[in-house]
Amino acid sequence: MGTRLLFLAVAAAMPVAAVAQDDEAARRRALAAETEVWEPVPPVVEAPADGVPSDAIVLFDGSGLDEWEGEEGAPAAWRVDGDAMVVGMGTGGIRTKRDFCDMQLHIEWRTPEEIGGMDGQDRGNSGVFLQERYEIQVLDSYENETYPNGQAASVYKQHIPLVNASRPPGEWQSYDIIFTAPRFDADGDLETPAFVTVLHNGVLVQNHVEIHGTTEWIGAPSYTAHGCAPLSLQDHASEVAFRNIWVRDLSDG
Repeated sequence: MGTRLLFLAVAAAMPVAAVAQDDEAARRRALAAETEVWEPVPPVVEAPADGVPSDAIVLFDGSGLDEWEGEEGAPAAWRVDGDAMVVGMGTGGIRTKRDFCDMQLHIEWRTPEEIGGMDGQDRGNSGVFLQERYEIQVLDSYENETYPNGQAASVYKQHIPLVNASRPPGEWQSYDIIFTAPRFDADGDLETPAFVTVLHNGVLVQNHVEIHGTTEWIGAPSYTAHGCAPLSLQDHASEVAFRNIWVRDLSDG
């Protein structure tokens, strides 16, 4: 075949090849579209770098204790000191006026800088109680020996944290907690237990662990049917401070 005839043959074949390639591309796009889900479209949440998500419920920002009350419903007796609230030793714990089920919680806390020779469970002890029943331990666990299932970021007496991410006493620390509340059937029997994920100072320390029931100092945990309930903070005879507390409600509906 001469050079001219060869050129004409190749030129004639090129549109056919191009059409085949276009058809294959269209076929692949159609296959990809079969697994594309377009609804529902997630709502937009503003998430400032050093702020609070726009859909969060602010429980404490330094402006007062309006969102809190005492354990028995009396006014919260803790004091506000600058942008923090401080445990009123001997006044009892405090709880939110709102009830929560599934949630994302951010809370910052600080144990006293002066340890006064105290150690173990006597050093900077408090607790974050999810639904007033399930405690994430607050404790000065910086170079402070205690039983590991009772140190900072433990699910008290149930789950030892994966690592000890504690900062020295007197420094601010943070918990970011994802909590899935337990479910009970109409007869009050447990359908699904609670689960929790905890980041301590940005470090994963509890990875979707199962909560076995109420976190007890003495005895085994157990479940009793309940609905949504407040978040509470413990008075454990130490001037622990808290600040920048907010919750995102993750419950269905």
